[in-house]
Amino acid sequence: MLLIAHPTPIQEIHDARLEQAGVRLLIKRLGLVHPLISGNKWYKLKYNLLAAREQGCETVLSFGGAYSNHIHALAAAGHEYGFKTIGVIRGEAHCPLNATLQFAVDHGMRLTYLNREDYRRKASAEIIEKLKAGFGYFYLIPEGGSNALAVKGCAEIVSDIDESFDVIACACGTGGTLAGLIAGLEGKRRALGIAVLKGGGFLSDEVTKFLQMAIGRQYENWQMVLDYHFGGYAKTNAELIAFIRQFETEHGIPLEQVYTGKLMYALFDMIARGEFERGTSIVAVHTGGLQGRSSLS
Repeated sequence: MLLIAHPTPIQEIHDARLEQAGVRLLIKRLGLVHPLISGNKWYKLKYNLLAAREQGCETVLSFGGAYSNHIHALAAAGHEYGFKTIGVIRGEAHCPLNATLQFAVDHGMRLTYLNREDYRRKASAEIIEKLKAGFGYFYLIPEGGSNALAVKGCAEIVSDIDESFDVIACACGTGGTLAGLIAGLEGKRRALGIAVLKGGGFLSDEVTKFLQMAIGRQYENWQMVLDYHFGGYAKTNAELIAFIRQFETEHGIPLEQVYTGKLMYALFDMIARGEFERGTSIVAVHTGGLQGRSSLS
């Protein structure tokens, strides 16, 4: 099994708003790390798949919604590296399958469904035992792929940046990627997380938990920003859509409204508000999503 990433470029954004603020903005294009295992999902899965292989597991099971990029990436990774995969999907069975689930099935993933009440208890011993009874021995990866091994993988994103910078920023759905970035910084410079879901205050506790699990210590050089969720996970409005379209037209980088669009909107808004000192260099981690394509195209 060869878990080798493609080198991902850093692209500088040239924009009058940035020049006026005296801020440099660089985008780390993680969406180009692999054709199908997109962005931060590759880093989250890397050490989990190695652990599964070392433990002799032929099957990997994980959880996600019907449009989960994690489920998409796991199916692709299983197909690529010779694992059987099982996707436990929130809610009722979809017929016909949407594009995400059809891709998963086409790449060998077996789908099963949990009603929303049971899905909220998906980490309980009762649900896990039922899954084991139905599917046998499997390696379990949490929803979104975030665990201590995912933090270890995401920490490597920092070492793959060959530009000097002061701040590194990413969108946050579970907190695993941000925890990895913080671990990779080792207390130097600053990390910024943009929560993409409403009521995301709990994400700070999740980041703290992931750091303790992965490296056994905490850092203070990071912040979770809660003001750019646009109504909740996968929610949007005309202002965000207009920003995404303008950004893609001007800079040629695809965004989607779940993660990367909210990240870039937040950074431009915070820069306009003067929340970064002149001379600051920011790296925005473009985590891929929707396999690198704009959700608005």
